[in-house]
Amino acid sequence: MSCGKPHEVPCEEVLEKVFLFLDSECDQMSRSQIAQHLEECGPCLQYFGIEREIKALVHRKCGGDPAPAGLRERVRIRLRLVTVEQGYLENE
Repeated sequence: MSCGKPHEVPCEEVLEKVFLFLDSECDQMSRSQIAQHLEECGPCLQYFGIEREIKALVHRKCGGDPAPAGLRERVRIRLRLVTVEQGYLENE
């Protein structure tokens, strides 16, 4: 996914870190760079909005119960794989 414009932080890197950004788990410099990228890049902003809504839905439906050990890491791994697969399919 890319809007075709050059950015300080590439679209792929932003999409890899979108959950860290959503969870405020990245350092301030990365947070600022990602926020600036999202302001400049419509496709990434749209993806970010979708991910934010999914996260909010999961939070509402799970009622704040803690996730089982290891679930978070398995979800991150799966999301990375899906992102890579999508990138591969878009480049074909």
